[in-house]
Amino acid sequence: MEKYITAPISDDIVNGLIAGDFVYITGTIYTARDAAHKRLYEALSENKEIPFKLENNIIYYLGPSPARKGQVIGSAGPTTSSRMDKYTPLLLDKGLKGMIGKGRRSEEVIESMNKNNAVYFAAIGGAGALLSKCIKKSEVIAYDDLGTEAIRKLEVEKFPAIVVIDNKKNNLYNNV
Repeated sequence: MEKYITAPISDDIVNGLIAGDFVYITGTIYTARDAAHKRLYEALSENKEIPFKLENNIIYYLGPSPARKGQVIGSAGPTTSSRMDKYTPLLLDKGLKGMIGKGRRSEEVIESMNKNNAVYFAAIGGAGALLSKCIKKSEVIAYDDLGTEAIRKLEVEKFPAIVVIDNKKNNLYNNV
């Protein structure tokens, strides 16, 4: 089923998503990859502040290429999600509601998604140039020293994704 959702996302939105749904996300999402996840995890483990609120937000596993003249962002395809798995349960416990990436997730992450009412979206790998057209604004908000892995706040419009794992542990990777 095709659905249009607005980010940040509420429990009601998450509850209405089913593995296999095609979604178009409009609103604010954040980017973070391996190195940024490590910093977020360490800060949260020490009860320190992090650069943005996790509650109800979506993190896109993205390290974009540099923007060309006249572009908001360079190619913006997803990275492999499993590299974030060791950090993800804590972020979900702190209120993260959605993740966008590609590839399978660990059982620990899936259990944590179920416990915390969260969802995992897949973006199409290899389509980074097309996905970048859905990003209307990009601003580095933290960890600038990480270069392309810095945390960015993105404003997206009709960003296409597929619900791969829903909050009830339905998993397209196991069903297809």
